[in-house]
Parts: sequence; C-alpha cells; structure tokens
Amino acid sequence: MLESPVRPGYDLEKVEEDVEEFILEKVEEAGATGVVLGVSGGVDSALTLALSARALGRERVLALIMPDTRITPADDLEDARSLCDLFGVERREIDIAPIHEEYMRHLSSETFAEGNLRARIRMSLLYYHANMENKIVAGTGDRSEYLLGYFTKYGDGGVDIAPILILYKTEVRLLAKHLGVPVRIADKRSSPRLWPGHDAEKELGFTYDRADKILHRIFDLNEPAEMLGEDPQLVDAILRWHNATHHKRAPPAVPQG
Repeated sequence: MLESPVRPGYDLEKVEEDVEEFILEKVEEAGATGVVLGVSGGVDSALTLALSARALGRERVLALIMPDTRITPADDLEDARSLCDLFGVERREIDIAPIHEEYMRHLSSETFAEGNLRARIRMSLLYYHANMENKIVAGTGDRSEYLLGYFTKYGDGGVDIAPILILYKTEVRLLAKHLGVPVRIADKRSSPRLWPGHDAEKELGFTYDRADKILHRIFDLNEPAEMLGEDPQLVDAILRWHNATHHKRAPPAVPQG
C-alpha cells in the first residue's frame, strides 16, 4: 500500500485505480476521443498526464504546452516536453505571449488581472483543441488548491473533469513519483507562472506540507478549527484563503424566483 502522508490508512494505489477508471468512464460517457490537458512542467499536470495516459492509452491524450515565453522559465518548458515524451503522448506548443500582448494593446496593465488573463487564455486554447478533436478537457488542479481557492475562476478552474481534485498536494507529489514522474519535477516548488517570479507558497504565506494536514482535519474530519492544537495564525491564514474564495467553488448566483 502506498499510504498518504496526510490521511493515515488512505491507499493512494487504490486511488490511482479509481481515478483511471473515472477518466475512462467520463470520456466514454461524453462520446469523446480522449482528453486534452495543459502540461506546465509541474507536478499536478505531470500526475494528471500519467493517469490519463494509463487510463486511455497514450494515443488518446493530447498535451498542450502553453508558456508565456517572456516569463516562463526555460526549465519548466523543458520539463513539460520531457514529461510528454516520457509518457508518449502527442504534444503541441503554443506561446501565449503574442495573444496576451494583443489583449494588452487594448487594456490597462495590472499584474493580478493580467495573471488571471493568462490562465483564461490557456483555458480557451484547451477548449479550442477539445472542440476540434472531440476531446474533453482534463483539469490539473488538486484538493489543496481547490479548498484554498488557489486557482483562476474560468481559467485553470474551467474544465470538464478534475481527476486529481481528490488528492492533496503532498499526496500528488508522492503518487507522481510512484508513477514514474522524475523527482526533480515531483518536488519542484509550485507556481502557476502567472507573472514573473510567481511562487505559490510565497503568495499563500505557508507551505503545502503544513497546510494539507490542517485542511484534511477541518474539511474531511470536520474537526473544529479551535480544537486542532495547531498554530492559530496558520489556521487563521488557511481559513481566510478558504472563506475569501467561496465564490470560486460555488455555482453562479441566481436570484430566487
């Protein structure tokens, strides 16, 4: 058994089998030819790529590599290419810099808004290819990011299926290594690369290693936050991220009729 570092007794090998069955089932339900996903060179997309290739066969998986070459580190690009080659899937590269630049010819500059724009450009490209090839879009977000709201609404949050949304970041790293993702990629610091120098844990203000067990205890085990015996400032910071991003996890608001 490959035991979760967050949830004692939680068998990640069983989860792997369940997720692969889920991917195949959802593709067949949709009458689709396979999945398309964005591959960034990070651990989440690496694991989603591995699971998709195992579930469907490599010929039914299309990977889009979508750097903004002005800010995406060269090693991320090389890691994304190497992952596609490792799992034997078709890869296509699209530099989103010219697309982003065209938008900004008509818009005023603001770092955070531009970062979210990059995520939404990538989402649009994924759906363009999905429409062209009768595929569905496989998201690459994990449970830690979901509960913290650390994703772009209608950007990386705009997907058809979310295969690894049941796994915390620390579980993603462990399962990725188990499935053959190189350690340097599995352990790489997380970053959406939405602006220069973007680092997930710096923006959050805490590490996933510290956050995951607290998220599990609060949202899976329903333990009261004040009874956790953890650093109150850390717990408060985690809950602030969760509470401030409720709208990202909720369906659009509709007036009562």
